[in-house]
Amino acid sequence: RIQILFEVMSIVSRSFILFTRGLSARAQSTGVQRGEYAHLTDNDVGVFENMLGTNKVKQSDIEPYLTDWLNTITGTSKLVLTPSTVEEVSAVLAYCHERRLAIVPQGGNTGLVGGSGPIFDEIVLSLEKLNKINFMDPIAGVVECESGVVLQNLFDYVMPHGFTVPLDLGARGSCQIGGNLATHAGGLRVIRYGQLRASVLGLRTVLPAGGKILDSLSRMRKDNTGYDLKQLFIGSEGTLGVITDVTLLLPQASLATNTALFACTSYPDVISCYRTARKHLGEIVSACEFLDNTCMEAVNEKLGLASPFDTSYPFYFLVETSGSDGDHDMVKLERCMDHMFEQNQCLDGVLGSSSDQCAHLMSLRENVSVAMKSYGYNFKYDVSLPTADMYSLVHKVKDRLQEIDNITVGYGHLGDNNIHLNVAIPDFRQEVLELLEPFVFEEVLKLRGSISSEHGIGHKKANFLHYSKSETMIETMKMMKDVFDPHHILNPYKVLPWC
Repeated sequence: RIQILFEVMSIVSRSFILFTRGLSARAQSTGVQRGEYAHLTDNDVGVFENMLGTNKVKQSDIEPYLTDWLNTITGTSKLVLTPSTVEEVSAVLAYCHERRLAIVPQGGNTGLVGGSGPIFDEIVLSLEKLNKINFMDPIAGVVECESGVVLQNLFDYVMPHGFTVPLDLGARGSCQIGGNLATHAGGLRVIRYGQLRASVLGLRTVLPAGGKILDSLSRMRKDNTGYDLKQLFIGSEGTLGVITDVTLLLPQASLATNTALFACTSYPDVISCYRTARKHLGEIVSACEFLDNTCMEAVNEKLGLASPFDTSYPFYFLVETSGSDGDHDMVKLERCMDHMFEQNQCLDGVLGSSSDQCAHLMSLRENVSVAMKSYGYNFKYDVSLPTADMYSLVHKVKDRLQEIDNITVGYGHLGDNNIHLNVAIPDFRQEVLELLEPFVFEEVLKLRGSISSEHGIGHKKANFLHYSKSETMIETMKMMKDVFDPHHILNPYKVLPWC
């Protein structure tokens, strides 16, 4: 699967057109202004060089750190710092706090909401050199590592010990575990392992004020002593503190994995297949995904990933099982498929007969976002809605944009009420943005959903936070920000409404 993913990313990097419309234009249209922060001086650069060493202070060739993965947000930073120890992170934050220098923590920079890059000229604090795995307990299934460890590398480290990581997503080859925690990433297997925060035993976090190090790196599954402060930083998107280390509880790796893809006539049929899978496969289900036909056409046309079916169908339902007995699981999967056909829930289906085929079937779903990026400027929305109503949002957006040249798709995680709505247009157009926002969030509010399922709020959704959080909750968040980051130097213009 990893080889397939790398080949896909290579294809996209060769074919994708760089879009030069950065955040400066978008920021002007929404009214955000640079905060009253100090401006970087040559003296500041000298201080950082003495503090970290010249090899960890970058002033040239820093463009990749300044632009988000979608190439929609570009800052004007002049400095990137790459500390390699928690003490160095502490020293950097303490100095920035004293000088009132704005700074943005950055992991793999794979986010989709403008949360990990500079908006103006903030210093970029890259955690890429905090990449050591420090401890593994093969009996308890506990691993301790630094926040810059790439997710795929963590998989590779724990798998020989018989464990896996309770988080998996398409960007595993470049995203970092610290960024996953800061955004509280979801991924493909929440239905099996639950939300990531439930697997976090401990964190080490650096606070801006004085560079204080908050060490809660417990390796125990039970620690009922006082406030569970680590949970404040999970999902805070680097606005309260910088996560430098994490202790994770690992699930046992499955001995066998099977994947099946089903073709359906309608979204209600997808829901029927999902309910049948949950009923007949029970404890061995590890992923339940769906995608529409436009998604399938995108991965085929842009990435060369072939559909296993000779005919196109309106919708596709994918289920993955993970267990200890592959033959037993396959029998259950075949019986599940038989029931789907008997109940006319699907029109066709295919079971992966090898690990390569299973990986290919999963890649069709995993790489939709990559394929859509190749069509042009992307508006990507990651929202939670009642499962039965998820695809209704796609229909409403298509109706609203029917006079606009666009490609609109819907896909996502059925098991966790999470749909990804992607709208691609040739080039950025302000009128399209105004048609989509706040319309999408208003529709989410009507169904009592969430405007962010797993990508966070970042910069792009900050002014729409009130569609998911009450005024009282937002005011409480602001009070927390004041406590942990009194000068608001850490990742400004993110999460909380701009002010």
